[in-house]
Amino acid sequence: MPTQDDRDNGASGASAADHRLAADVAARAGELLVDLRSKLVAEGADGRTLKDEGDRQSHLLIVDALAERVAAGDGLLSEEGRDDDRRLATERVWIVDPLDGTREFGEPPRTDWAVHVALVIEGVPVAGAVALPALGLTLSTAAPPPPPPATVGPPRVIVSRTRPPAAATWLAGQLGGELVEMGSAGAKAMAVVRGEADVYAHSGGQYEWDSCAPVAVAAAAGLHVSRLDGSPMRYNNPDPYLPDLLICRPELAEAALRALADFGG
Repeated sequence: MPTQDDRDNGASGASAADHRLAADVAARAGELLVDLRSKLVAEGADGRTLKDEGDRQSHLLIVDALAERVAAGDGLLSEEGRDDDRRLATERVWIVDPLDGTREFGEPPRTDWAVHVALVIEGVPVAGAVALPALGLTLSTAAPPPPPPATVGPPRVIVSRTRPPAAATWLAGQLGGELVEMGSAGAKAMAVVRGEADVYAHSGGQYEWDSCAPVAVAAAAGLHVSRLDGSPMRYNNPDPYLPDLLICRPELAEAALRALADFGG
């Protein structure tokens, strides 16, 4: 149970217990998903069953794990749950995606899927974790990853393997970069955090649960995070649609934002 000191953090930021909880819940949900996929594949389940059961069971685990915090007054917004308008009057809101990259989860042995758990205080992601369960990794604000080392060569701009956003392909052209394809939003963002890519620019449709935890982790790792126009990422809005995102190495931010300002959509 969190102590009073753990909870009395106000708008200044998350407590150590908040950071630990985000990391623990994301990791536990990831372990469940790895075991579930293995079991269902052994039983001959199809991709649709994998996706549906993954979403459902991970959501239930996360809701149960956060139930004490919600009972104490925190809000909760999950991709797989009914939206409760009471969160809008709540300073602290957990925003989660129980299975980010259901397409990839349903295509074993793909590894580019994730679990997102984040805490927002007054609209700002202050604690978060992104589990990459098939890789056995959980990156979180509890122990922020160090900034990735500088690389030589053209910037690597990461894009969806099925629906490359126009902004990303435009940006790669403007920066003289090369495109790297990958699945889920969390996997893409963590590729930048881990130094496997340099820029993740998205346009054309995401929701708060797609980007909240990745933004928290990327910011803690010292990366640039913003919307495509350079404005801050703000969360716990009445409409959770939050369609665009830029995560990149800080030394590329100015050039990326300048190029994106000329993007015609």
